Amino acid sequence: MKKIISSVLIMAVLLFVMFEILTSSSTILETVGFSFNVWKNNIFPSLFPFFVLSEILINYGFIELVGELFKPVMNKFFKVKGVGAFVFIMSLVSGFPSNSKYVRELYLKGLITEREGTKLLTFTHFSNPLFILGTVSILFLNNKEVGLLILLCHYLGNFFVGLAFRNYCVSSREDTHVSLKRAIINMHKKRMENNRPFGVVVSDALMNGINTLLLIFGVVTLFLVITTIIDNNISLSSYYQSILNGIVEMTQGLKYVSLLDIPLKIKGTLSVFIISFGGISVHMQIISILSDTKIKYFPFLVARIIHSLVSSFLFYVLFDFWLKFI
Repeated sequence: MKKIISSVLIMAVLLFVMFEILTSSSTILETVGFSFNVWKNNIFPSLFPFFVLSEILINYGFIELVGELFKPVMNKFFKVKGVGAFVFIMSLVSGFPSNSKYVRELYLKGLITEREGTKLLTFTHFSNPLFILGTVSILFLNNKEVGLLILLCHYLGNFFVGLAFRNYCVSSREDTHVSLKRAIINMHKKRMENNRPFGVVVSDALMNGINTLLLIFGVVTLFLVITTIIDNNISLSSYYQSILNGIVEMTQGLKYVSLLDIPLKIKGTLSVFIISFGGISVHMQIISILSDTKIKYFPFLVARIIHSLVSSFLFYVLFDFWLKFI
C-alpha cells in the first residue's frame, strides 16, 4: 500500500511540475536561458580544461608522482594515502563538482577503497577560486576584499572538515619517506603502461569531459526550474527566498543575496554559507557522477553542513578585522 501511495505522490508532483511549466512557460524559458548562460560563461570554461587535463595527467603518471611527493602531508593531516593529493590539488584549482570526478577515477582504478573515496569527498569540496574572486566578489558583491575573505574562510572551513573526518577511515600505513627518484620512476612506469596513442588519450578525455559537463548542465537546469516553481508558489520574504534558493541552487541564491538590502557583512556571511554548502543541485551532480561506485553520500552531506557553518562563522568573526587591515 505504501508503495502505491508513493507512486501516486510521485505522479502528482510530476503532473504539477508539468502544469507549472505549461502555465509559466515564459518564466521557465527565462530560467533555462539563465541556466545556459551560467553553464556557458562560468561552469564550462572553468571546468572543461581541468576535466580534460586531469584525465591526460592520470594516463601519464601524475597521480603516482604527486602521490609519492605529498604522502607525508596527506598522511599527517588527513590520514589518507598520498594519491589523495591528486584529488586535493586538482579540486583546489578547478572547483566542485570536479572532486567527485577525480575520486571516481581513483576508485575505478583501484587506487582507493570505497571508504577512502567517501572520506576524500568530504574535504575536497572547493569552489572554483575564479568564481569566488570574479563572479561573487566583483559581479555580485562589488567588493574584491570581501571576495578574498570568502575564499579564505571557504578554504579554512574545508581544512577543518578534513581534520574532523581524519579518523573516519584511516588508510593503511604508507612509508612516509619521500623519494623523488621513486616518484619519477613510478610516473615513468605508468606512462609506459599506457600503450594508447596520445591522440586517442586526448580524444577520450575530450569526450568524457563534455559528457560530464552536459550532465552538470542538465542538473543545474533542473534545479533552477525547481527554484522558479517554488518562488512562483511560495510567498516568502526576499531574505528567506534568497536563502532557500541558495540551498537548492547555489548561483541563483548568491545572485539574490547580492540584491538584498542588508549590510555587506551579512551578505558575505550568507554567500560563504551557500558556497560551502554547494546547493542541492551540486549535491545531485556529485551523486550522478558517483552513481556507478559504492562511495557514500551521507558523510559528504554532514561534511557540507559542518563546512558551511564553520566557514560562515569565520567570515562573520573576521570581517571587521579584515576590512580594517586589508
